[in-house]
Amino acid sequence: MIERLALPPGHWAYTATAFRAATDYHDWLVVDQPGELYRQPLSLTANVLHLTDRFGPGQVFVIKEAPAGADQIAFPGHDVVLQSGDVRIEGSGIDPATLSPDVWQEGHNVTIGVSEHGKPALMLAQRDYMATRRSYDHVRDGMILMNTWGDRNRDAAMSESFALAQLEAAHRMGLTHLQLDDGWQAGLSKNSAAKDGALWEEWSAASWQPHPQRFPRGLGPVVARGRALGIEIGLWFNPTRRDDYALWERDADILIGLYRQHGIRIFKIDGIEQPSRAAAASLAQMFAKVHAATEGRVVFNLDATAGRRPGYLDPVNAYGNLFVENRYTDWGNYYPYRTLRNLWMLAAHVSPQFLQIEFLNTARNPHRYPPGDPLAPARAGQDYAFAVAMMAQPLAWLEATGMPEGAFADPALIRTYRAHAASIHAGHILPIGEQPDGTAWTGFQSVAPGHRTGYLLVLREANARAEASVRTLLPPGSRVRLSPVTGSGMPADLTVSATGHVTLALPVPHSFALYSYALLD
Repeated sequence: MIERLALPPGHWAYTATAFRAATDYHDWLVVDQPGELYRQPLSLTANVLHLTDRFGPGQVFVIKEAPAGADQIAFPGHDVVLQSGDVRIEGSGIDPATLSPDVWQEGHNVTIGVSEHGKPALMLAQRDYMATRRSYDHVRDGMILMNTWGDRNRDAAMSESFALAQLEAAHRMGLTHLQLDDGWQAGLSKNSAAKDGALWEEWSAASWQPHPQRFPRGLGPVVARGRALGIEIGLWFNPTRRDDYALWERDADILIGLYRQHGIRIFKIDGIEQPSRAAAASLAQMFAKVHAATEGRVVFNLDATAGRRPGYLDPVNAYGNLFVENRYTDWGNYYPYRTLRNLWMLAAHVSPQFLQIEFLNTARNPHRYPPGDPLAPARAGQDYAFAVAMMAQPLAWLEATGMPEGAFADPALIRTYRAHAASIHAGHILPIGEQPDGTAWTGFQSVAPGHRTGYLLVLREANARAEASVRTLLPPGSRVRLSPVTGSGMPADLTVSATGHVTLALPVPHSFALYSYALLD
């Protein structure tokens, strides 16, 4: 047991929230289990717990800052034990067999907070705490990053000329970063399109030099051209796993060297496995050393798609953002509504500002989807696919050179969004409307400090409702002015209903509106 909460008598209801990582295998990432405390103990898997006494003065949230479920080290099979008057948080993340008086081991953190009644108050209180774990700095954290792996060509074309061509096309799209994924490095991985690729768990220092045939002049020309276009270059990196990442200091020095030589500060970290507390500690030390040596400028994109990895609430997320999922039109498993649903569900607990959410080239591979599929990417369109990711860090999971002419109905969409992104991400971003399922009216609200201004992103999925009453976090009974930023919205002054709803209209299925808003009273 690592924390215990004694509750006074009352009519206590709970919602236990469990996360699923390894997103290559899971496509429903948040599971909520409601119930009421009872005299018999109940053991549940849950990273987040909400507790409400219906007749009491407020609510309680409990967060276990740990990987999801069985991804934890020495997982006892549950996270919480609930009983009338008693809440116990269990599973320290430490295997007693590994304890030693000579080595400090850090277990999982538990945070307990309170709020007034109502779901909006509880979500905002929880987000107030989450904002203390990593403060958002738009210069450091803001990015519309392109990673070409999403077009499923792997590293077959990776080269200086390929990277330079992608930079030119990315600049025309309005993107801010280009990340060279697996294949830029001399040591080719087992995922390479090249037949001699074999590395994964162990790498030499020489592995992390630029590939001599693909980048015969090193990374300098690509970095320089990117800088001239206003696009930062990022890289893929896979730490050596041997002996619980015993070479973490060497790997940190490699990353620091790339930063000092080229100014590269965005690194996608892939291939992580954390089977032991020693492995987790070594990785944390690697991140901390790079963070300190670069004065906090480096951002790690932590890949959460497979393996036993840190997950959504692990403290190491304070060093960057989370690369949430791989989906491909080549496999027919990319649907904008599914990506939207995953973000929407996570946004109730995790700050979208620190999630990379993908959008793909919706014109690719229409034959991979059933004829007439109303939710296929091509039906949703490129503008809508990008809008799905706007409240997070949009990830252009594509080759910009492969985008068809006129892919965006609004050619200024990305640049218009960029003008507002810093303000959007400065607020608390939370889900509004209905849970996305392909047929909903849904979206997000960014609540600015002071709670009187912010942004609404409203999305109409594939439904026949030209207008809908959308649940928001706006104060009930208030007057609000909506000013369109991009999309299909119209300016309006509205009265918020007693339940926090506003009535909005969008012209066609798969349309959206991004508004800035201000309370009028």
